[in-house]
Amino acid sequence: MKRKSFCLAVLLFISMSCFAQQSSCCSTSSSKIFERSVFSKGNTVRLQHVFAKAARKEPIVVSVIGGSITEGAAASKTENKYGNRVHKWWQEKFPQTDIKFVNAGIGATCSDMGVHRVGAHLLSYEPDFVVVEYAVNDRNRKMIAETMEGLVRQILSSGKKPAVMLLFMMDSKGLNTQTQHAVIGKHYDLPMISFRDALWPAVQAGTIKWDEIEHDTVHPNDKGHEYVAKFITSYLASVLKETNVDGKLPAIKTKLPKPKTTDMFEKTQFLTSQTGSASNNSGWSSDVKGCIYGGFFGNGWFSNRPGSVLEFEVQGTAFGVVYHHVKGDTGMIEITVDDGEPVKIDSYFASDWGGGFPKWQLVAKDLGAGLHRVSIKLLEEKNKKSGGNNFRFMALTAAGQ
Repeated sequence: MKRKSFCLAVLLFISMSCFAQQSSCCSTSSSKIFERSVFSKGNTVRLQHVFAKAARKEPIVVSVIGGSITEGAAASKTENKYGNRVHKWWQEKFPQTDIKFVNAGIGATCSDMGVHRVGAHLLSYEPDFVVVEYAVNDRNRKMIAETMEGLVRQILSSGKKPAVMLLFMMDSKGLNTQTQHAVIGKHYDLPMISFRDALWPAVQAGTIKWDEIEHDTVHPNDKGHEYVAKFITSYLASVLKETNVDGKLPAIKTKLPKPKTTDMFEKTQFLTSQTGSASNNSGWSSDVKGCIYGGFFGNGWFSNRPGSVLEFEVQGTAFGVVYHHVKGDTGMIEITVDDGEPVKIDSYFASDWGGGFPKWQLVAKDLGAGLHRVSIKLLEEKNKKSGGNNFRFMALTAAGQ
């Protein structure tokens, strides 16, 4: 009996030890996840100044810009989006302060469009804290570093000299443009949070299942948005803890370092039917009906009559266009800058994304500084799968001096 009791006691001890180790392992694993989420702490001076401002009960603006993840495509309700959760954290930490929130996320868009629209859609609200999220959408895009750098420089040099954080999400294969974006982040010593670094090892190990945190191959579900927000707010809380909000803080360095890539996208324009006037318009109308993301782009220009022409005279050294890319009876346009080679654009989209999306395309770059003529013509030609010539031209973009 004694031997049997001893054996049972040993087995119980071993079981309790294993349980304790497992609990410790889980605790350590959770801690490791949050440690991995901080890709780079960066320079926190700007953020400290925002905290001090909030502590003084001065109004601040918290904002996010990015693609559909930031827009909150798969969140079940608005308050579950990561941006709204981050905003709520600020409100809870500073309940006596007026803290506004701006979500400038647009689905299926990349930093190449973001760098052109940031002034109108984000900086016009004078943000104090900005999260930039394009690490998934920027994959397979050209000029990733250049457009991200232009976006960062515009935000950093804007009126309130806001604190900027880069956020790196991932797709179901663990892929993103973190490496390329991090080059820019490090150049400007920015805080960088990586959803990929935090959770991908756990997904690969099987301790977290992909569908527990993601709605599809790209968009986080409510749990995924919660993780994103916790990674960001955990970092914010650590900086707040180190900040003497009532004391003297280090001065913000307002002079930016020389560009890592180019300064071409530090100056951009975003011309819509509400903000840009065509020098010649033959056959294009401005009609809000059917205009996707009208709150960002206004009415746009629409035509279904081949031969219709829009012309602009615009300053810049690089030009691009934003158009409605959608499955339907859509047409094609031909764009010419000065006397350059015409660029043909087909607005037919083979997949059905429930209304399509705004697509940006570069049409000319490395031009001489000064005024240029941009001509847009609706063609008789159309995609073989299209039954019409409907074309919605949403914006003309310009970059460079």
